[in-house]
Amino acid sequence: MIRWFDTLSADDVARVGGKNASLGELTTRLTDAGVRVPYGFATTADVFWAVLDGAGLRSRILDILQDEAQDPPDRAAAIRALIAGADLPADFVHTLEEAYHALGARYERKDIDVAVRSSATAEDLPEASFAGQQDTFLNVSGIDNVLRAVRKCFASLFTERAIYYRDEKGFDHTAVALSVGIQKMVRADQASAGVMFTLDTETGFPDVTVINAAWGLGEGVVSGEVTPDEYRVYTPFLDREERTPIIGRHVPRKDRKCVYADGGSTTMIATTAAEARAPVLSEADILQLARWGKAIEAHYGQAVDVEWARDGATGDIFIVQARPETVQSQRQTATLRTYTLTESSEVLATGAAIGDAIATGPVCRLDDPSQRDAFVDGGVLVTELTDPDWVPLMKRASAIVTDRGGRTSHAAIVSREMGLPALVGTEDATAVLETGQAVTVSCADGDKGKVFEGTLAFDVAEQDLSSLPEINTRVMINVASPPIAMKWWRLPVEGVGLARMEYLINNVIEVHPLALTRFDQVTDPAARAAIEQRTAAYDEKPDYFVETLARGIATIAAAQYPHPVIVRMSDFKTNEYANLIGGQAFEPEEENPMLGWRGAARYYSDAYADGFALECRALRLARHRMGFDNIVAMIPFCRTPDEGRAVLDLMAEQGLAQGEDGLEVYVMAEVPSNIVLADQFSDLFDGFSIGSNDLTQLTLGVDRDSDRLAYLFDERNAAVTRSIRRLIETAHDPAQGRATPVGICGQGPSDHPDFAAFLVEAGIDSISVLPDSVARTIRTIAKVERDARQPA
Repeated sequence: MIRWFDTLSADDVARVGGKNASLGELTTRLTDAGVRVPYGFATTADVFWAVLDGAGLRSRILDILQDEAQDPPDRAAAIRALIAGADLPADFVHTLEEAYHALGARYERKDIDVAVRSSATAEDLPEASFAGQQDTFLNVSGIDNVLRAVRKCFASLFTERAIYYRDEKGFDHTAVALSVGIQKMVRADQASAGVMFTLDTETGFPDVTVINAAWGLGEGVVSGEVTPDEYRVYTPFLDREERTPIIGRHVPRKDRKCVYADGGSTTMIATTAAEARAPVLSEADILQLARWGKAIEAHYGQAVDVEWARDGATGDIFIVQARPETVQSQRQTATLRTYTLTESSEVLATGAAIGDAIATGPVCRLDDPSQRDAFVDGGVLVTELTDPDWVPLMKRASAIVTDRGGRTSHAAIVSREMGLPALVGTEDATAVLETGQAVTVSCADGDKGKVFEGTLAFDVAEQDLSSLPEINTRVMINVASPPIAMKWWRLPVEGVGLARMEYLINNVIEVHPLALTRFDQVTDPAARAAIEQRTAAYDEKPDYFVETLARGIATIAAAQYPHPVIVRMSDFKTNEYANLIGGQAFEPEEENPMLGWRGAARYYSDAYADGFALECRALRLARHRMGFDNIVAMIPFCRTPDEGRAVLDLMAEQGLAQGEDGLEVYVMAEVPSNIVLADQFSDLFDGFSIGSNDLTQLTLGVDRDSDRLAYLFDERNAAVTRSIRRLIETAHDPAQGRATPVGICGQGPSDHPDFAAFLVEAGIDSISVLPDSVARTIRTIAKVERDARQPA
């Protein structure tokens, strides 16, 4: 009737359910890896069947389930009432009481506080999570309260949500039993808790561990009551002690936490002012959890979803649950689907994006799942947060939007399972979205999702990655957004040909680097306030720039490791720099910024030297401390070899010496002088990357933004193609002993397959294209290479 955790293993699912079998496996198999699990015991499925059979309930439950005259809520309530009224076997009550007191003696606690968790025999399976379908009770003390909680757990096997979920997954109600786990509580109410996934929850990228963390008990995170911190770790580097591969760190305001309530159970209270903005975990904590996650994943042989908690009394971290990840790990496809908005409108709300789809529909703002009759099928469900009672309603929605919650909240987990786009943690969706209002929910642009006013048009494109031909030319992708880089990890490419640093500065950091190094020169009150707000968690304002930029670069590098990721140093023009927060004080007004103070000329100028130093610090942090030695630096708009030498010297002073620790430095080939003096640039740099937009513009003397001259702007013009061919021939000149690689990262190959064919014929080493044109480009290259092998 009772099994202690250290007598259980993964083979005992039929006896004690998925959750308890997993706790037994963790206890018996992973303590040698340092994983700590609070001790406890489980009731067996035999007890559940004894309760039902003792009261003759099996046939009565089946009759009620088949009674179409009753509504689903009434059927579920009737079954729960039967189970709640059934007697517990006397020998079981005695055995449970003995086990509870033995657990208290182990921890030297009378009336020990425990967690009482349901564990169904069809739960925590690789193909079905049963997330939150049965009840859990925290902070339960005293044998009478424990027995009461056990009875409630038995009855919770037949909540409306659990019945609905089993029907959806095809499980026989009469074949599923319930075990109850009784486990020493971790006093996370005095510290912190959260959830960890050993893959990227939105893309399925397998080499990242995602950790959510909040103050108080983990119930606040799982329920979605709290929007938690999020940390991301690149797991292949965890066995290298000298590396700190934390590639993501998001610390939102946490205004409440879940704690013990007087007399048992739990309650939500406000966090302190210090807790609200402080990170929950230190770097050491993050790495420890990630290592445990990696050990648990290795043991189970698949990605896992783990709940953890820190004990406020001891400071120790414990694993309190582990189960198979059930969405991304089950997704096997040779087709990549891409959603793209073709229109835009006012953004009404933003939040963490779940999934990568787009959906439209009328807003249905509800406070409670009992309002199901007011919901319109195909509507956008907008509510504060969801729990398992919402599942039947969620199934009818086109998208989900919640005020609260993070990527491991109930709303996020179930939306992923259902394949629905969702925005969680918007904070204000229920206040700004009106019932009946037509909206478009987009999760297609990375980790931030948006709700747009109106019904917008969008495209859905698919790339068939099956049976792609083998080619000799290296195909890479152009990526600027770190979350988007994760999305494309399945593409058969060999790295990133262009990662634009200015995208991260403009869209993530938003602050001019000199406004951080020379904050005293920023006089605009609004700019100062915005900078103070963004840098509040950092000891020094420049650290905000360095760490944020480094993590963004590292995320892109992680998605393609060990393939090269070519990171272009910032290439803003002065008018674009001026638009950054605090930028007006540091940028001159130029008649023609396109040909002005940009690229290499900025880096060695005293007027920007400390800004370039921050860029170098970020690159050094990503390469050296985090460990991404696949990062290649690239210098844009380098007009002369002397400029190149000056920049390389500066980089060396900043700890980025060319050739040291394998560092390669490329140069953009986008100015005609790069072609004319290709031999000299080739002797200076490790590679070329052709910027076909600027090269075309400067070769033809055509403003690429001019509508009137648009018909003249064409990368396929002979003047441009001859320049490209000359560059390749010079860089590859065997007579001079040169074999400098040449790639292209401009728009041309993505837009024009014939241009891609020319590049292959000319002998280019790599072609970097937009991710959505990879399959088409590979097939084009294969044809050109095949034709070249045919006899004339």
